[in-house]
Amino acid sequence: METAYRLTAWIEEHLLLRNEIVEPFFAREALRMTEAGREMGERFLRGGRLLAFGRGSYATDAQHVSVEFVHPEFSHRVSAHSGAAGRRSLPALDLSMAFQPWLDAILRPEDIAMGFGPPESDPEVLIALASAYARKAMTFALPGPHGSYTLEAATLDPFIHQEMIEIFHHMLWETVHVFLEPRDPGQEKSHLVAEAAASIRRKVRDGTILRMQLADEQAEQIGSMTVAMHRRLSQGGRLIFFGNGGSATDANDWALDCILPPAGYHSIPAISLSMEPASITALASDVGPEGIFLRQLIAAQATPDDVAIGISTSGDSRNVVVTLEEARRRGLLTVALLGCDGGEIYRRNLVDFPLVVRSDHILRVQEAQASAYHVIREMLEVLYRDGA
Repeated sequence: METAYRLTAWIEEHLLLRNEIVEPFFAREALRMTEAGREMGERFLRGGRLLAFGRGSYATDAQHVSVEFVHPEFSHRVSAHSGAAGRRSLPALDLSMAFQPWLDAILRPEDIAMGFGPPESDPEVLIALASAYARKAMTFALPGPHGSYTLEAATLDPFIHQEMIEIFHHMLWETVHVFLEPRDPGQEKSHLVAEAAASIRRKVRDGTILRMQLADEQAEQIGSMTVAMHRRLSQGGRLIFFGNGGSATDANDWALDCILPPAGYHSIPAISLSMEPASITALASDVGPEGIFLRQLIAAQATPDDVAIGISTSGDSRNVVVTLEEARRRGLLTVALLGCDGGEIYRRNLVDFPLVVRSDHILRVQEAQASAYHVIREMLEVLYRDGA
């Protein structure tokens, strides 16, 4: 009982720590971010593209921002009051696999280059951004000291830093669309900028409240879930992640956080079924989208020592549902990170450990889920060090 209490308290503390860093940072940055979003909108209207890149786990940030701009429906599909109607798809590419050669080949002056890296920044990413800036592109150094938009990391904690970067590009996406939507010709630009900056601060506060709710209502569940995951890993199991769209990038990030962890952390055996484009597209074409994770789970020869972890902001993603059903039939430990009311996965009690972020705003759900899975990763490390 005492151990469970200590774990719960530890989780609460680490979830709430994020809020102490996130809110002051975005209170300072909101106006500057809004001006950047306005310029991005102007560049998109001139035919510009968002070209994103990073290395290691930061490549998943490039994946995330790219799908966000290309497929705007995913960002708001749960809420009937989101105002997503009419939001246009905007051109974006993830160049992480070979970002410098790709920039050399395709960059145009009207483009936007966005480079992601750790709190101390990534020298190769900074070199690529400098070359893009020299060719008149708008650049975002996330973080970095030079470019159109420079950002100094607010924390050296790599997990909290990455969560803040996700919030940053979510807010940019929303702000860009403010300046692309039709509006009253008489509305002053300065007034629109001030409104958009205030909106950023309100949305950040919404994320703060969700993390507080997780700490208050689900810290004990997160602790029990993590202990159960650690037990399977200690028996030789693996963590198997999967999700769609932005949740696919979170699955990929979580897997990379396990096998390519920060300095001083143990490596944890993990795979992401969302990181296999050839398999996904082949299965989607020949079998159907419902089977893209299911077939991979079977092909991966999942065993009862493994842990199946589905991420779905709606809780209704059919390919996640059927994969969790199969995982349970095979005796795997099943976990789900969910949004809204938990959807079908929660209603049908399909997993051993559901974690529901109770919001119908997809971006805010993803931000809270990122905090949750990073805290789980941190706690797994604590359990390893304690020999639990």
